[in-house]
Amino acid sequence: MQQRLRQLCAVLALAGALPAQAALFSDDEARKAILELRAKVTALEEAQKRLASSQDVQDQLQTLRRSLLEISNQNEALRAEMARLRGANEQLTRDLADTQRRLSDQLQGFDARIKQFEPQKVALDGQEFKVEPEEQRQYEAAMGLLRRGEFAQAASAYESFLKRFSASGYGAVVRFWLGNAQYGQRAYAPAIATFREFLKLNPQHPRVPEALLALANCQIELKDSKSARKTLDELIKAHPGSEAAQAAKERRASLK
Repeated sequence: MQQRLRQLCAVLALAGALPAQAALFSDDEARKAILELRAKVTALEEAQKRLASSQDVQDQLQTLRRSLLEISNQNEALRAEMARLRGANEQLTRDLADTQRRLSDQLQGFDARIKQFEPQKVALDGQEFKVEPEEQRQYEAAMGLLRRGEFAQAASAYESFLKRFSASGYGAVVRFWLGNAQYGQRAYAPAIATFREFLKLNPQHPRVPEALLALANCQIELKDSKSARKTLDELIKAHPGSEAAQAAKERRASLK
């Protein structure tokens, strides 16, 4: 650019010297020289304008490069932040899944503990009813004693059960097994009273035929053949198709 400016100055100096030298040229030559000088001056001015415009473009490009660099740096920072957030989100997802799993396990354990104190539905001898956990535990404990042949302990457990759970759905079957426990102890008179109470309170119970047969057996053990025969006749008549009735027929035939 400096070189072009020097050339422009030289041309201007030459143009200033033209009046002094005009005598050396003809009018046509002078006009021609002036036109050429003017053309050169115009060309130099245009070149200067283009040079100035080119410098502006360079400045703009430099500014644009800086902006692009800043945008690129910001983009990299955003990528890094997104990667960090993605990792944090994945960790939160894992933490949430772990928390939900622990909560589910705790709820299941809580439900299991709650069920230990909730009434449970029981189906026994064709009947369904609800019992408290402690009620069920004591019934099963008494049955365990009877199965092991511990008749005295079983009878005591059944009697305690009836006192504590007088309205229990187990009541009927507890009386039936209490009579059997008493029979096992050879406490025939108490067993007779228990079986009679069972029959009175539960005339439609499916164990009625067995209770009648057990009652007759107690009467036989007490040498009360008359009462035993009457009980056996009642059993055979009321429940002719039962297994107890078949056993009653054999037992009656053996009575004198």
